[in-house]
Amino acid sequence: MSTHGRPQQEGARSDSPRPGTVAAAGEFGLIRTLTRGRTQPSTTLLGPGDDAAVVAASDGRVVATTDVLVQGVHFRLDWSDPEHIGRKAVAVNLADLAAMGAVPTSVLVGIACPPETETTMLAALTDGMWAEAERARAGIIGGDVVGADQLVLSVTALGDLGGRPPVTRSGARPGDVLAICGRLGWAAAGLAVLGRGFRSPVGVVNAQRYPEPAYQAGPAAAIAGATSMIDVSDGLLADLGHLAAASEVGLDVQTARLTVDQRLVDVGTALGADPLRWVLTGGEDHALAATFPSYADLPEGWVQIGTVLLPDTGVTVDGMPYEGDSGWEHWR
Repeated sequence: MSTHGRPQQEGARSDSPRPGTVAAAGEFGLIRTLTRGRTQPSTTLLGPGDDAAVVAASDGRVVATTDVLVQGVHFRLDWSDPEHIGRKAVAVNLADLAAMGAVPTSVLVGIACPPETETTMLAALTDGMWAEAERARAGIIGGDVVGADQLVLSVTALGDLGGRPPVTRSGARPGDVLAICGRLGWAAAGLAVLGRGFRSPVGVVNAQRYPEPAYQAGPAAAIAGATSMIDVSDGLLADLGHLAAASEVGLDVQTARLTVDQRLVDVGTALGADPLRWVLTGGEDHALAATFPSYADLPEGWVQIGTVLLPDTGVTVDGMPYEGDSGWEHWR
């Protein structure tokens, strides 16, 4: 990308960019800073530095997903360290791959930011991206950097099904069991804490700053015979609603089977909030929810929380419709 300022009047002087900013580094200098010394997994045949990357697709198919994270909507720089933001940007995409039963292989990153953005901040942010990709044994294979009025991150992730069919949202059948793998309600509790101006307890605050999806749980569920699966990003009940609609079934969540950690209870007591509501409707933990045949053995880490019912019953909690919002929805 080349950037051009307004034409200067004759005799006028152009202000030099402040040292240490992306404007001073320039597009290609910034790219070199953010990619220097990084390693790649064996699936990356050609990484950053050319017009496009080349990735091995031994399965013959590629699972692809993308997310856009906007400053002030999905993250706040006064709440999260740049490294945490980078981890979150990659994790939310890799969780979608896991929800299809795929193993993550590659990540593409787009960064838009103001010219006065510190290069050290972006370096820390991309450190977080690389760390999260490495945790999933994936590589960051390329991307783009552009100017913008605020920080915006666009991440595309690619995955490999390993010869298996994808696990979609549309395969649940009446009589299946409903199960989850991962934490629920923690990120919502962290958001409530940060929204009140507090920075502790650190466990729930960090859950809001960056999720820790169990990437291996998606392929494990696929191998175990999962009939449908979804990434819980907007809230358990909201995302189960998508699964129920796609599968044309009903789903009942049994609260006695849900875990409400004592730390969530403590935070709820301090803030005058219901921790069970966080578990049922809070987003951004990126746990996985799936349905399995009743005869299947659930993989390690998966816990039954309900059952699949006949169509037209919707998503219920303990057999009753849930009162209030079921989760997050943009523009609502």
